[in-house]
Order: sequence, then C-alpha cells, then structure tokens
Amino acid sequence: MKYLIAGLGNIGEEYAHTRHNIGFDILDAWAKSVEVKFRTDRLADVAECRFKGRTFVLIKPSTYMNLSGKAVNYWLQAEKIPVENLVVILDDVALPLGSIRLKGQGGDGGHNGLTSIQETLGTTNYARLRFGVGNNYPKGAQVDYVLGKWSKEEWNALPPRMALAIDAIKAFGTIGISLAMTNYNNK
Repeated sequence: MKYLIAGLGNIGEEYAHTRHNIGFDILDAWAKSVEVKFRTDRLADVAECRFKGRTFVLIKPSTYMNLSGKAVNYWLQAEKIPVENLVVILDDVALPLGSIRLKGQGGDGGHNGLTSIQETLGTTNYARLRFGVGNNYPKGAQVDYVLGKWSKEEWNALPPRMALAIDAIKAFGTIGISLAMTNYNNK
C-alpha cells in the first residue's frame, strides 16, 4: 500500500518556518525522525519512508502554494497512488494553535493550495489534515499573519503537535480515515 502525503508551503528562504509552511515543517520533522532525506525532483522535494508495511511518499511541492495541484497530480500519477490514498497537510487559521483536524473530504475553505488541488484533481474527495495556526491577527492582516514567522514560544510548542499530526497520518494509512479521525481529532 502506497500513500502520497503532500505538505503544503512555499519554497524560498523568505517563507521558511512561516505559519503557511507548516506542511513543509511537519514533513521535515517526519523525515528527520526516520532518518530519510528529501531529494529535489520534478515539481517537489520528495522523500519516502515505510511504516507497518505501508510506503509513504512525502512531497513538498516546489510550485508555490497557488499551484500545489500540479505537483500533487504529477506525483499521484508517477507513483500510481489512488486519490483515496492522498493526505494534504495545510495551515488553518480557524483552528487554535497546534490543534489538528483530519477529514476525508471537504471544500477548500478559502485556502489557495486546496483550491489548486481541487481544480487540478477535479474532486474534493481526498483527505486533508488541517493544522491550527491560530488567528491572533487584526482584521485584514491574515496574509501577513500566515506568511509571518512563528514567535519563539509558538515554535517551541510545535514539536509535540507536529508529532501528533504525523501519528494521525500514519493511522490514516494503517487503520483508515474513520478510526484515525476518532483517535486524533480533538486531541
């Protein structure tokens, strides 16, 4: 069984460790924990790891957030992975800092990365893991907030929450979406 795990973010040093790049940071933490390295490949940085007989192909699209669908579609086809085995990791300002919500389908919620994936794949029937980045910003300043760097306190609080997100995705691959949602949402 193969799964494609797409962590959303923007390439470039100016975007590194911003709230919008939490998908990249979660995949970096996962790769580091299992001692695999990302390689630069077509439309993404790619790494592969195994867990309980499953293969997880981790991608960090190099297409920028607004064109994430191009990379996701390419790697689904290149790895012959069905869309049912896709999980997209993204930031969500509607969730408190560090909370996660795994869902089997849904709309884009105004997230440009999901909009691109939805338009490219022609479906909303794929799993997504929303990672809360909070909404501690004044009205009209959402873009600056999500593209802003984490505070030191926020950054230091993230590792156990990122580990929880990784565990939820592994559960998706081993016990299925329903049980993974039951076990990990609201933790």
